[in-house]
Amino acid sequence: MPLIIRIWALLEKINNMAFSKEEIAQRIAKEIKDGFYVNLGIGIPTLVANYIPKGINVVLQSENGLLGMGPFPFEGEEDADLINAGKQTITTLPGSSIFDSAMSFGMIRAQKVDLTILGAMEVSEHGDIANWKIPGKMVKGMGGAMDLVASAKNIIVAMQHVNKAGESKLLAKCTLPLTGVNCIKKIVTELAVLDVLPEGGFKLLERAPGVSVEFIRQSTAGKLIVEGEIPEMKLD
Repeated sequence: MPLIIRIWALLEKINNMAFSKEEIAQRIAKEIKDGFYVNLGIGIPTLVANYIPKGINVVLQSENGLLGMGPFPFEGEEDADLINAGKQTITTLPGSSIFDSAMSFGMIRAQKVDLTILGAMEVSEHGDIANWKIPGKMVKGMGGAMDLVASAKNIIVAMQHVNKAGESKLLAKCTLPLTGVNCIKKIVTELAVLDVLPEGGFKLLERAPGVSVEFIRQSTAGKLIVEGEIPEMKLD
């Protein structure tokens, strides 16, 4: 069998074992603590709203001007006037409030947000993040990401570990225009949960069921630190 076919077969096998976007969101939701104010970025992070652990009080903030965001609405129950920053229809919880984006960004810049969950195109081993622009492609702008990475007390990234070609997105140094420098604390991908260490490097904490440490190592271009036995990720 040609090498390229073997590689694609391996990637497909891993993708079948790896976490889905919903499972990435579910794992990140376990990082949310009682009393947190949390901002959810566009993409996978918006799914976290569906998996807030029971028994804790959390306020979800949307940068377009909302406190008290709930889970996504059921089909047929959407309200076109209620959207998040990614223009997806959402629900609100009792006691929620709606205001202008100036006040919303005031909250962010004043560090009132305890946890920000963002998507990313690339993350470096020093915690740099690139998540807004691919040179040569038209984009609407950086949005609120620059303010969030500069002001949030804690930032977790929800992203794919590799791109469609199987190339790592966890790098020694980002190649795309940066959104923020030395700001990412934790990453959850379809393959693993990793901490970004202050001195540099991705420390492997958990692996997706059926995914080997060696495959994660091969899929990580930046410095990967593995200490002891690495447990499988658990969602319950």
